Amino acid sequence: MEKIGSVDAGAAWAQMEQQRTPRLVALLGYGGLLPFVVLAAASALDTHGGTPWRLALLNYAALILSFVGALHWGVAMSARDLSEGQRNACFFWSVMPALLAWSTFLLIPVVASAVLAAGFIAHYLQDWRLLRRSGLPAWYMPLRLRLTAVACLSLLVASLADF
Repeated sequence: MEKIGSVDAGAAWAQMEQQRTPRLVALLGYGGLLPFVVLAAASALDTHGGTPWRLALLNYAALILSFVGALHWGVAMSARDLSEGQRNACFFWSVMPALLAWSTFLLIPVVASAVLAAGFIAHYLQDWRLLRRSGLPAWYMPLRLRLTAVACLSLLVASLADF
């Protein structure tokens, strides 16, 4: 099992799973998945090709991917024990999801779906790195995993609707 600092990742995950996500955070997070699920289903079920639904999903996914980088900016501004290099890395990463999301407007939908899904996965991995140097609550990473999984699955469903 991977070590996170001096902590076993499996033990850390078990501890995180035991803390409850605040109700409002859960409602907002899972509520934010509704457009992913509804638009992916509409893309797959639309007998006329689903293009408007798929484009709406891609636009929403790009918007949400842009949003998730803000956490790293906030940590860079507020965490007191970061070195200058760590703080700069947080600032740098915080804008990467938005730049990646913006670039997908120039791509065909199937490629845009793949790039957005890769962006969500990359950001999830970056959040694990951030966890090591910040005071993120224990419930955050399990929630992020579920949100990332549904977002990526929705993008996959919509991209396969043409095949």
